[in-house]
Amino acid sequence: MEYVVVLAIVVAVFVFWDRPVMVLQFEDGELTKSKGNIPNGFLMGCKDIAHKQPFSGKVKVYKTRFTTKLVFSKTIPSKVKQRIHNVFPHTGGSKKHGRRA
Repeated sequence: MEYVVVLAIVVAVFVFWDRPVMVLQFEDGELTKSKGNIPNGFLMGCKDIAHKQPFSGKVKVYKTRFTTKLVFSKTIPSKVKQRIHNVFPHTGGSKKHGRRA
């Protein structure tokens, strides 16, 4: 019985653990912390956006089987979010999207 409880806790930890592929943390327009394999163009674009319109917050990138998702902290303004979405290189579907047999 004890093993079932321990197994349930371990499974819950793995399911609900926050595992972003990339993390960028900005404070007052400066990149303070970065984590993950960040493409150089995306990193330079984010730094440029932060330099022109200073903001504070976190940008997290999650990758699933089919898509890549950007998650922003609440302190980042919507116009800045859109600009970061525009410089993000991994948007777009699979290569088979739109093809017919």
